[in-house]
Amino acid sequence: MRLIVMFDLPVDTSEERRNYRKFRKELINEGFLMIQYSVYARVCVSKQSAKFTENRIRTFLPAKGLIQTLMVTEKQYNSMHFLIGDKKDDVRNTSDRTVVI
Repeated sequence: MRLIVMFDLPVDTSEERRNYRKFRKELINEGFLMIQYSVYARVCVSKQSAKFTENRIRTFLPAKGLIQTLMVTEKQYNSMHFLIGDKKDDVRNTSDRTVVI
């Protein structure tokens, strides 16, 4: 299961830019990897784990902007088509699992 977070946050004022940086940093601390500007993905072991992570994201949402999440299976994620650009051969685009012991 992959949890994808897509966001469009305002960056007009210094406070909004600070909120943007804080939100992005929190996503990275939660284990998300950037797959495109303002699009981050994380591997979750189950749908329940993805929902838990989504609820954790709710705790550090900025006051303004648009933030959306999407849960997709590994099969759906791996059927993504690259129309232009080079595919990156890392955890973002494989079904490899990270095992923590």
